Amino acid sequence: MLFILKFSCNDEDSQLYPLSRSCIYSFFIAASLIGTAYFIGSAFLAKEHDDGLMKWGVLGTLQNSKSNACKNQCRPSGTEALPLGILAKTSNLEMRPLWGTYTTKLNDPKPSKSLLAISVGIKQKEIVDRIVRKFPQKSFAVMLFHYDGIVDEWKDLAWADHAIHLSAANQTKWWFAKRFLHPDIVAEYNYIFLWDEDIGVEHFNPRRYLSIVKEEGLEISQPALDPAKSEIHHQITARSGKKRVHRRMYKFKGSGRCDDHSTAPPCIGWVEMMAPVFSRAAWRCAWYMIQNDLIHAWGLDFQLGYCAQGERTKNVGVVDSEYIVHLGLPTLGASTDEPELNSVGQAPSYQKEHLPNSEALASSQSHRYDYRPQVRQQSFNEMQIFRKRWKNAVEEDKCWVDPYQQLTNQTSH
Repeated sequence: MLFILKFSCNDEDSQLYPLSRSCIYSFFIAASLIGTAYFIGSAFLAKEHDDGLMKWGVLGTLQNSKSNACKNQCRPSGTEALPLGILAKTSNLEMRPLWGTYTTKLNDPKPSKSLLAISVGIKQKEIVDRIVRKFPQKSFAVMLFHYDGIVDEWKDLAWADHAIHLSAANQTKWWFAKRFLHPDIVAEYNYIFLWDEDIGVEHFNPRRYLSIVKEEGLEISQPALDPAKSEIHHQITARSGKKRVHRRMYKFKGSGRCDDHSTAPPCIGWVEMMAPVFSRAAWRCAWYMIQNDLIHAWGLDFQLGYCAQGERTKNVGVVDSEYIVHLGLPTLGASTDEPELNSVGQAPSYQKEHLPNSEALASSQSHRYDYRPQVRQQSFNEMQIFRKRWKNAVEEDKCWVDPYQQLTNQTSH
């Protein structure tokens, strides 16, 4: 704001008096005007300044509010440079066409599906075929873990092109599951069937099975085993013809007795590892328990109850009305004609080249290699390692509280 003031004193007055009255009045008026202008200008500038501060204050508050909201966003690590709406946080195993319009619209509800994952070898092709044909394609995705490296010989089966095939030589289903069934990959599937290949399914219907599992609230389950035809390792898995589902077993003689007061596996809250079925939530927990280097998963079965999404005595069970046969066929490490390397890495064929013909023939007829004893020993060793890791983890985690230890203490009093 600019004020221009012009004033003058009469020459005559200036000659008579050093400073005439008219000149004093002029100075007084000018000073008053300057003062008034100063106060008006100060007030105007102060208002502008206050308005500016208010605007910046509101903007700062909005920025702080946005910053706090952004801090509270649950973002996967590594996605900070991306807008939130573009993140695809989960995946699935559904195939997509190379061309053409995909029939399912984005806004359409996704069909309810579960996943059947089986560890397979070509020798059990017929058994696996019978298993997969029991699971309707509209309701189940199928994934095969080929532990013998043979994939092409499955292509003649009607459902083979709709299945996901993964191949890695001499690996267990737990090795495959840890690497390819991450919870975010299978998050769209309601239940995960993680089965062995030597399963008879003549008396098994997967849809009825899941209906029972949902009604009973079972987060971790398995079909019961036909006791007349199955290889049974733990009595709790044997079928009871009088029940639809059972959650505990009874044993009144010998070591490891089980009664109505038992609260721990294998008396209650326990399934075997040849044909377990996990809910989505239970699998998200169980996946983290599978160790990267312990591929046989022995010992894991005793701790699965911690993933039951509640009380394991209620949420873990064996379904009797939909039962299977455990054939108990030798698979990994079974007898083979493949050569075993000697101590310097030479196959027997190299050694036979240096033998007389008769001795070489006798050697080829008498040598079949069965690695099952080594596999079983490795399984036992891994169980000991897992148990030690669990014990160490419990001791080191000062924030963890064992809910089942509390339950044991309550029932013992």
